[in-house]
Amino acid sequence: MTGKLELTIDDQKVEVVAGSSVLEAALANDISIPHLCHHPDLKPAGACRTCGVEIDGGRMAMSCQTPVAAGMKVRTSSPAVDHARRTTLELLIADHYTDCLACPLNTDCDLLKAAAHVGISRERLERMRGPSELLPVDRSNPFFEYDPNKCIVCGICVRTCDEIVGLGVLDFVNRGYRTVIGTFGNKPFIDSVCESCGECVVRCPVSALAPKQAELPAREVQTTCVYCGVGCGIYLGVKGNRVVSARGDRQRPSNQGSLCVKGRYGYRFINHPERLATPLIKNNGRFDKASWDEALDLIAKNFTANKGEQFAAFTSAKCTNEENYLLQKFTRAVMRTNTIDHCARL
Repeated sequence: MTGKLELTIDDQKVEVVAGSSVLEAALANDISIPHLCHHPDLKPAGACRTCGVEIDGGRMAMSCQTPVAAGMKVRTSSPAVDHARRTTLELLIADHYTDCLACPLNTDCDLLKAAAHVGISRERLERMRGPSELLPVDRSNPFFEYDPNKCIVCGICVRTCDEIVGLGVLDFVNRGYRTVIGTFGNKPFIDSVCESCGECVVRCPVSALAPKQAELPAREVQTTCVYCGVGCGIYLGVKGNRVVSARGDRQRPSNQGSLCVKGRYGYRFINHPERLATPLIKNNGRFDKASWDEALDLIAKNFTANKGEQFAAFTSAKCTNEENYLLQKFTRAVMRTNTIDHCARL
């Protein structure tokens, strides 16, 4: 059983689970340490160099990669730490996209939060800025776009595709100042083996990877994805009477927050103007609107009259495993036939 230990962060004694990193210990106790490449789903990399802290009175270390120890004394701010952190952030921001109002993340941007934490000097940034060379934006993917001008090369997307998705679509391309994130051969996303799951998009801290249609919902509804029998938990974002977003439910054991391309981006059919919103009954070759009671009475009547081999059932992959089980049980036990099939068999 994992025990707990005590350490001191900024003269505040905290108790944390053994095996945690210093960054995790600080965040768990509402102590802010700027960080850009850290994500709880990924192994720590220490790539952004912004989460540096002072350990035991002098030794500087990356808090995301440093495990806690009993009696450890941590300083999240000191002259040396502040200087190193500010210089790192200034170098990241110097050639970064600056129109924050037009950015999908806006105030949710981790780089913006880190800059506010340390305080950035406009005069120093102007001295650091290189020639304005805008790289082309990759809009080839139907669901998201990649703007390398916003990218801070933190590597979260690379690690996400490798550690979580297991495809390894992304990697670091070129060297030094010209390093960017790209696919094999630096080809457009549409020409790569990317499955458009969007896992890299939701973890990007600066919106270099961003959905093409991004709207903030007014509220969210917890539900289950309808695209297959896995039963992934999702939150659908709603604005007015429209569904405008979808995100994974991290508490659902079936998917733990992850989604495929259908679950994350396939919600737009809900708002389609041609989607059926009421039952239709065919009369003399024409479909007429009916109430649910009328439709269910007609179904029950026809089912009763066609028990046995006159009846067949065809189930859907959009149903849950439990729903498909109930339909096959109904077909065999009630309708008295074994004539049942499933679209996933084809």
